[in-house]
Amino acid sequence: MTEGQAHWQFRKSIGMTFKSSTLTPNVLHVVKDKDTEHPFTGIYDSWDKPGTYLCRQCGLALFHSSTKFNAACGWPSFDEEIQNAVTRHPDFDGQRVEILCQRCDAHLGHVFQGEGFTNKNTRHCVNSLSLDYVENLHVLDTEEGLFAAGCFWGVEYYFKKLKGVLKTEVGYSGGHTPYPSYQSVCEGHTGHLETIRVLFDPTQLTYQQLVKYFFEIHDPEQSDGQGPDKGSQYLSAIFYENLEQHKIAENIIHLLANQGFEVSTKIIPATIFWKAEEYHQDYYQKSGKVPYCHTYTKRF
Repeated sequence: MTEGQAHWQFRKSIGMTFKSSTLTPNVLHVVKDKDTEHPFTGIYDSWDKPGTYLCRQCGLALFHSSTKFNAACGWPSFDEEIQNAVTRHPDFDGQRVEILCQRCDAHLGHVFQGEGFTNKNTRHCVNSLSLDYVENLHVLDTEEGLFAAGCFWGVEYYFKKLKGVLKTEVGYSGGHTPYPSYQSVCEGHTGHLETIRVLFDPTQLTYQQLVKYFFEIHDPEQSDGQGPDKGSQYLSAIFYENLEQHKIAENIIHLLANQGFEVSTKIIPATIFWKAEEYHQDYYQKSGKVPYCHTYTKRF
């Protein structure tokens, strides 16, 4: 059993599961239904930054950027996988060789031999939708947390400061309307909360530490929004993806209650995370401004 397999067996034993509930339909069509995204449409096709490519479904590290090359085929191409991260199976078409995440069996794409693109003579042709990317060259595994704490600009600003956080994305969760836009969420008709997706390295940061920090970067007692931002989209919530996350969130809220806090934060089963428009991502980093409704307050 590999280190990745052993870690996953432990996560399963404590009630942790894959995050399929948070994936959008287009991602599920690829990783579950073995669909193929259209060529030259994926975000990572021409991506050339140093880092690590992960399984979008379970967070396992699959490929290093040093093995990526331009095959001009329309999909990200790699001539080598991380050891024991990718499995191969004969494709149902009887001709190609399918590649899957070794841990969760997410469909990645196909592997081809003998094309001569690199000295390794191998091309892993991978769907961008099957991948996540982090600017870290050494990470082997990741976990995910979803949180709502008011305007997602300020929440992201503080989460990005926390050691062990590898990636953040802002978006919308908890609603009933597919493909929500910022305007529709602000109008209050979709039921979504402004949410942040946090990808973190479990060897540097635990989910418990992440939740504690969440309660220190916003006011969990405010029940009508956050700071001057009022409305249902600005409410405080933790979207749990498995039983262990639910238990941790409950325990920390009990700790705060014992300190006299009247916590209004809701603990909600995770639903689809819809990534927000690009101009919302890393807003304060782009604008050079600082949050107006979030501050750090030590509570633990």
